[in-house]
Amino acid sequence: MNDVSVLRMSTAVTNLSDSIFLVSSMAEAQIGAYVCISNVHMCMEAFDDVNFEQVVNSADLVIPDGRPISWAQKLLGHTDAKQVRGQDIMNELCRLSGNQEVNIGLYGGTSDDLLGQVVQQLTKDYPDIKITYSFSPPFRPLTEEEDEYVVKAINDAGVNVLFVGIGCPKQERWMAEHKSDLKCVMLGVGAAFDFIAGSKNHAPRWMQKFGLEWLFRLFSEPKRLWKRYLKQNPRFIYYFLQQWLLGKKFN
Repeated sequence: MNDVSVLRMSTAVTNLSDSIFLVSSMAEAQIGAYVCISNVHMCMEAFDDVNFEQVVNSADLVIPDGRPISWAQKLLGHTDAKQVRGQDIMNELCRLSGNQEVNIGLYGGTSDDLLGQVVQQLTKDYPDIKITYSFSPPFRPLTEEEDEYVVKAINDAGVNVLFVGIGCPKQERWMAEHKSDLKCVMLGVGAAFDFIAGSKNHAPRWMQKFGLEWLFRLFSEPKRLWKRYLKQNPRFIYYFLQQWLLGKKFN
């Protein structure tokens, strides 16, 4: 598997089946690891913040969840590059949970009620799933004692795969900080819990195909997202054109 730098973010040139195999192998190893599910937002956060760049590039796997990232990989010469959607990986790991004795953990969600809806929906979609841990953390930082309790609870629950849904860049920092304490592979899944619970809708397939998921989300949540997309998307295009056409290196 090759890695390619898109601006300052190192991303794996992979596909869904290879990514599932790698994540499953990490889960079986029972050693702390984390996976970043990358898009333009994450790419630009890493571009603007050297500390966050280190967090992302230190991940055990960075997959191209956003179609513009996989397009960038192709334009940089990796013609076999594929988009690997984080939601697809999550769905497949949940499906495999029962057959492969993989314990699933959930950390995130905006409330206990929403997380309960996620557990209910996953259990409905995957009757054999083994969800051994779920926790919706408060918006404030955890105290040292609370954090130690969370780490112990996750390990005591025998979690193999922990889905972390507290938003980028917070979730990636959290995973990096807890890698040495946990015995599981963590995946930063962003808004996946909201999609599963039905509080947010996926973009239509045709919009996903043309890389327009961001536009769908912008229309769905204009007040929250307009500043992000207005700032980050044009800058991504500007700097990536420099990398692609002029061979400029940013790291």
